[in-house]
Parts: sequence; C-alpha cells; structure tokens
Amino acid sequence: MRPEGSDPDLKCPVDPKTREKWLEAAKAKKAQAPKITSPLPSTPSPLQRYSLDTGRWQTGATPPHSHSPTPRRPRVLTLDTHREISTIPRALPSADKPLNTAERAALPPANSEADSGQDSASGNWIYPSQEMFFAAMKRKGHEANPADMNSIVPIHNAVNERAWTEIKNWERRRGSEMCGGPKLVSFAGDSKALTPKARVMGWMGYEAPFDRHDWVVDRCGTRVEYVIDFYSGKDEGLKGKSLSFYLDARPKVNSWAGISTRVLGSFGI
Repeated sequence: MRPEGSDPDLKCPVDPKTREKWLEAAKAKKAQAPKITSPLPSTPSPLQRYSLDTGRWQTGATPPHSHSPTPRRPRVLTLDTHREISTIPRALPSADKPLNTAERAALPPANSEADSGQDSASGNWIYPSQEMFFAAMKRKGHEANPADMNSIVPIHNAVNERAWTEIKNWERRRGSEMCGGPKLVSFAGDSKALTPKARVMGWMGYEAPFDRHDWVVDRCGTRVEYVIDFYSGKDEGLKGKSLSFYLDARPKVNSWAGISTRVLGSFGI
C-alpha cells in the first residue's frame, strides 16, 4: 500500500516466495475460466496461373512483384496506473499534538521503509498501481513480468483486505468504537522471520507460512501490535475452487493491550 505522490520502494509485497504463491493462485483462477475456441482459418489455395507453354492451369510460385506481409512489431504492454483505495483507515499524528523530533524518530515507518500519506477524501490507505508494483519489483532486482501484474495486484489488495477484516474481528468490543474504529499506523513484511507460533507448528510437521506481516494498529490512542502469518490454502482440484490463502492474524503478546485482547478474543469475549 502506498499513497499518491510518494516514491518509496515497496517492501510488501515483492518478496519472491510470496510472489510465486500469488502467481499460483492467479494461474489456478485462469485455468478455471472457460476457454473459447474458434476453428482455424482454412489454408489458402496455392497460387494458380495459366501457362502459355503448356496451355494448362498450374500451381505457380509467388509472382516476383508480390511482397510478403510486413512483420508486426511486438506489442508493448502498458501497465495500469489506476490506484485502488483500500477500506483500511490510516492513523496519522494528531494535528493538535505534534510530535517532536525524538518522538517522530521512534515511530516505525509507515511501510517499513518510508513515510507515506493517505487518500484525502476517505483517509484510507491507497494500494499501489500495476505500474508502481512492477517498478518496485524491478528496483529490488526481482524477476517481474508485466503481464503478471494484472493478476498479482488484485490478489495483493484482496489479501490485505482480508487481513484487516481479521484484525477488526479482534478489535471488536475493545473500545475503538468510541473514536471511529481501529486505524492502521504502519505495516512491515518479512517472510524470513518466523513467528514463535509458526516455528512451533513447524516442529509439529506443519508447513511454514510463506510470508509474515507486522501491523501496528491505533485503538483510540493505544498502540496494539499484530502479527499475520500467511499460509497457502489447499487446492482441492474442484471446479470453482482455486488455490486459496489462510491468514493467521493475532495480537502480539508484548503489551497488556495485546495480551488481554488475545486472551479475551480466544474465548470469544
């Protein structure tokens, strides 16, 4: 997610392993679409000409003055520059309580690399366009195919929306309703850093998550940190069910707010 006008690298979601998982889902979705076939055009009959020598019609070579079709130039794919506005509100420092230099330096960057803005109308985060997503991947040295952006970017946006839905479920009845609901302060991705839970699950024989995000949420002035493990869903091979993703979002137990939310939420309270 990036705002308009900013040009930082996108740390999320250009990790190669994560990109491969999204490509799998995109390909599975495309494979389910009905294929439209059309009959091949009939082969044109060879050129016929009348020979004065033989007095017969016969197959002849292409006349000398005939020219072969001009080869078509390769089509250059233009990436979409449209940016989708998310449903995720962004928390910004209050205008009546400006931060000093030390306080601002202590805050984590909005996207783990550089600060960014928000949609002026809704106050929500803005997702990167296909063009921005592709450029970020190329800057980081990852292999990127422009044609894949049409599938990867919508999947990226949908996964983030799902993550926010999971977080809102944890935040329900925790007090943020009094100030308009929870807001996302910052996010960061690190697919190589396993969470303690993911590590234990791995010891038990379960597949490791292919990505991990750390999100900081503002709850009416209280910062609550969340961690999200991303797992590949099962491909059942059934028509209409493509490869899916499973998200394990939960509060970190590094603060009283996180501990109480985790315990109460686990019991459905």
